[in-house]
Amino acid sequence: MSDHRDQRRLAAILVADVFGYSKMMGEDEAGTLAALNDCIENFVKPLIGEFEGRLVKTMGDGVLAEFASAVDAVQCAVAVQRGLQQRAAADGQRAMQFRIGINLGDIIIRDDDVFGDGVNIAARLEPLAEPGGIVVSASIHDQVKGKLAQGFEDIGHKQVKNIAEPVHAFRVLNEGEALMTPNVARERTLPSVVVLPFDNLSGDPGQDFFADGITEDVITELSRFADLFVIARNSAFTYKGRPVKVQEVAKDLGVHYVVEGSIRRAGNQVRATVQLIDAATGAHVSAEKFDRELADIFAMQDEITQSIVATLPGHVRTAETERVRHTPTQDLAAYDCLLAGRLKHHSVTPEANREALKLLDQAIALDPTFAAAYAWKGCVLGQALEFGFGGDPMQIQEQAVHALQRALELDENDVECHRLMCEVYMFHHKLDKAVPHAERALALNPNDPRIVAQRGELLTWQGEAEEGVEWVNRAVRLDPHGAPGRAHLLGRALYGARRYAEAAKAYRQMPRPNCGRRAELAAALACAEMTDEATAAVAEMASECAEFSAEAYVARMAYGRSDDREHMLAGMQKAGL
Repeated sequence: MSDHRDQRRLAAILVADVFGYSKMMGEDEAGTLAALNDCIENFVKPLIGEFEGRLVKTMGDGVLAEFASAVDAVQCAVAVQRGLQQRAAADGQRAMQFRIGINLGDIIIRDDDVFGDGVNIAARLEPLAEPGGIVVSASIHDQVKGKLAQGFEDIGHKQVKNIAEPVHAFRVLNEGEALMTPNVARERTLPSVVVLPFDNLSGDPGQDFFADGITEDVITELSRFADLFVIARNSAFTYKGRPVKVQEVAKDLGVHYVVEGSIRRAGNQVRATVQLIDAATGAHVSAEKFDRELADIFAMQDEITQSIVATLPGHVRTAETERVRHTPTQDLAAYDCLLAGRLKHHSVTPEANREALKLLDQAIALDPTFAAAYAWKGCVLGQALEFGFGGDPMQIQEQAVHALQRALELDENDVECHRLMCEVYMFHHKLDKAVPHAERALALNPNDPRIVAQRGELLTWQGEAEEGVEWVNRAVRLDPHGAPGRAHLLGRALYGARRYAEAAKAYRQMPRPNCGRRAELAAALACAEMTDEATAAVAEMASECAEFSAEAYVARMAYGRSDDREHMLAGMQKAGL
């Protein structure tokens, strides 16, 4: 009887193999073998050593490694996947996509090889991973949670081949997902977008940097929008230079929308074209062209980026709204309730306001940690207060402030919370309290035209109307399609700057102005000495605004200085109101 006794120890086992290896071999056997050997010897093996691991063996199209530390094993896997994406994007090398499984368990060591269920489970987890992804067992998750920047998604108990009991598995979130809030279930209901590398159509490969730079900037800036889920740059750039089908990209990355674009530079002219595509149908949600003269290439890059980022989220939200419009309310998840509530809120009627409030309360009931739902509840209550939709005003005000404060308690970095808190404080003429929220919202997302325009509005109320004009005009440049909806803000800022003719021109762009804003137009016309037009504007108000009081309306405006308030009232009185 042999005295030999197998050595055992607890170890973290990493198993990785190449996705689509058989197809690659069929297309180019020699090239695939050379690329795989180079990848393992010159990239994967050194990384395993860097994270204190041991490469146990290669297995045709993959590797098996052991680590004494679960943390080291996961960090190594993340570094491998990130590095492979970078190699493919930067060097144009054959795109090797690994799937990785990791398990912590008891292993048997024999002649430098490893065996046992600890190894078998890792091997069974690997096929559960997406290409470029990592799946770990619960034993690994328990060891590393709270110790790494990466997040994890519980994908449940999986019955795998030759393992008696189901294996509890977790997916390691990618870089973009790890930056989102902890509520993964809600994250994955957000409208998701991937921005594919823009094509350089200039005929000059040296201009690739310009197209790549704009793509990266668009990804970075879109990531600031908390209500969008944006695929990280590393994942998006794995498609650079490859002929792709939108539906396949969407399936690979699990996204709703795909952004494609191109850059063409000719002399001093640059044209950027951008398409937003609904991946489920292949239909174009929007298509935009941006033509600019090239004075400073980096300034041009910033301007195109800002133009794209200002319009894309709006198109995505519109597409999502249409989806929600045709979906039964009782079946909606928390985020869908929020979308439906926002849609009702925009109708600005007492009935729609009440329905919006119910939907937002439903969202909060489904997810009591949903900061944005509390923020929009505060906004809907503010609308009820502003338009007198019924109820005790003091009670409504208290509920609105409580909802917004609760939103900030849950997420102090929620840009919607700060934007809406600024609105509430402006409505209540508390400009000093509005300022920090306006500044915080702007810092969180300087490319959101709503926030930029709000900055201009606040400056106007503070008596800095000339500067307010600049900010509102900037919002218009960011979002030309939204200019009519901000015409009253521009008109009011121009009026405060004593630029009356320009103010009247801006006010005339207002869609469906209420009585107060029509009175502001009349004031601008009168101060511009456009007496006949002012008289006509007042006459048009006679039937619809018979009970309008200039004094009462101006008293409700948020001017911080009495002379600005008196200036607006004097203009209305000059018009004959």
